[in-house]
Amino acid sequence: IRKTSVAANQASSKALEVPKGYLAVYVGDKMRQFVIPVSYLNQPSFQDLLNQAEEEFGYDHPMGGLTIPCREDEFLTVTSHLNNQ
Repeated sequence: IRKTSVAANQASSKALEVPKGYLAVYVGDKMRQFVIPVSYLNQPSFQDLLNQAEEEFGYDHPMGGLTIPCREDEFLTVTSHLNNQ
């Protein structure tokens, strides 16, 4: 998982590049960008986060990418478990 801040992304277009097979998500109050494997989308624990996003934002995500409405530490806990599988 890669983590960048939105401010850093606005300053450098290279930070916006997402490798093939990955997607950018925005998490937490600071809307930090994380680049995650698309394979996470099929995992039940990550789908719980997607359901939260759907309930809060529907399909209109203000950051232009997928916004996950949870704390960063919660997101990191879920993704660290997925990394260890």
